[in-house]
Amino acid sequence: VDRDGVLSAAMADAIDRVVAAGVPVVLATGRSWHSTVDLVEQLGLPAGLTVCSNGAVIVSYPPQQVVQAVTFDPREVIERVEQFAPGTLIAVEEIGRGYRLNDHFPEGDLTGELVVQSVEELGALPVTRVILRDPRRSVDEFIELATHLGLQGVTYFVGWSAWLDIAPEGVNKATALAQVAADLGIKAEDVLAAGDGRNDIEMLRWA
Repeated sequence: VDRDGVLSAAMADAIDRVVAAGVPVVLATGRSWHSTVDLVEQLGLPAGLTVCSNGAVIVSYPPQQVVQAVTFDPREVIERVEQFAPGTLIAVEEIGRGYRLNDHFPEGDLTGELVVQSVEELGALPVTRVILRDPRRSVDEFIELATHLGLQGVTYFVGWSAWLDIAPEGVNKATALAQVAADLGIKAEDVLAAGDGRNDIEMLRWA
């Protein structure tokens, strides 16, 4: 799927043939579930599991059931960002709905229900992930920011732009996919993984 959410006909046909052969197909994405469900339906995938939010969320669909949601306390992240990089856009995920955020992100960055709140409100509840965004910064500057924040107890992924996804410690697509494979009775050596982003590295190594 490209950045505009468009699935190529060739990819859709390839997935159709894999599904027709009786091979389980599991989407593993950095996207939230509410941004992924349409793709699951578009692909016509049979009932099964989907890995979302870089591994923090596993959903069974249809019918929709959140099988796993790994959360963490976002207060330290938010406080450090406010201290070291004031003006950074911050969002926390609301599974299946959208995001709570400190200010509006660039058009098209986030989907679903968007609720603007104070940073105190953003940090009030455990969350599956925190998104940091600053269109004024380069990718290199964002990597430097991540290092400077010295975040402990979390995992972070630098996106394709000045975008930082912060997940619970030790959580990534590989950890979630390993759990899904185990539930299906499938060994890692029998899994084919495909991906083209920084948040795919752990998954590709695992498979």
